[in-house]
Amino acid sequence: MIQFTVLTLFPEMFTPLNESILKRAQEAGLVKIQFVNFRDYAISKHKNVDDVPYGGGAGMLLKPEPIFAAIRDLPQPCGRRRIILMSPQGDVFRQEKAKEWSEQEELVFICGHYEGFDERIRELADEEVSLGDYVLTGGELAAMVMIDAVVRLIHGVLGEGTSAEEDSHSNSLLEYPQYTRPADFEGRQVPGILLSGHHALIKRWRRKESLRRTFLRRPDLFKAIPFGVDDYPLLEELILEHEEFAAYQALWKHLRPLPKRRRKTSPHPQEKQ
Repeated sequence: MIQFTVLTLFPEMFTPLNESILKRAQEAGLVKIQFVNFRDYAISKHKNVDDVPYGGGAGMLLKPEPIFAAIRDLPQPCGRRRIILMSPQGDVFRQEKAKEWSEQEELVFICGHYEGFDERIRELADEEVSLGDYVLTGGELAAMVMIDAVVRLIHGVLGEGTSAEEDSHSNSLLEYPQYTRPADFEGRQVPGILLSGHHALIKRWRRKESLRRTFLRRPDLFKAIPFGVDDYPLLEELILEHEEFAAYQALWKHLRPLPKRRRKTSPHPQEKQ
């Protein structure tokens, strides 16, 4: 089981985590999610958690005392714990990070709000992470997205064991196109290969379409794909279908199979006795 602890001023914002797959994961004992309202640790009469910045400037900053006190009051972890500060200045959250976190015993998210937080709060965090290159009103929405991304990677959460492995961004690939019934919808046909029942050809088609889609939509990811020897013929086919693939041929050129060596015949074959 992995435990998520969220320090937030607005625990009521996290009600979506009690629905769908995340709800079932909690009911099955695979995940535990708890919330700490760090306003409860404010020491002022009016429970203020923010104040004006020294040196002037717009907005209010979260004070260090309530968050430090809340972190110090957490029970000692039974295993590996990571404290994560939601910050637009942090590393951008990616699928690789979700995989890394899914192997922890406890993740603690500190959700900021208002204009920002006192710089000393950074000392508490093992890492700072951002959902993307934009600014939200607080860290709560980002924390929910990250929790969802991590939970679905925990063994037993998804129905199919391979579902998470084939997701977009796994191994730097975008997911291949998928279809369901009906086979013909208003003249839009499902690719015939998917109806063939030939599993090897379907697997090949899916890999090729993942390569195609990743290149056309996310060339930045395409450059990081760990190509295998079976990808060589697929990529060579894609060059014929999209000439722009040729500019990246150096990425898989080393996978080209060596020509088969012909067996030499003796110039003086022994005569049959």
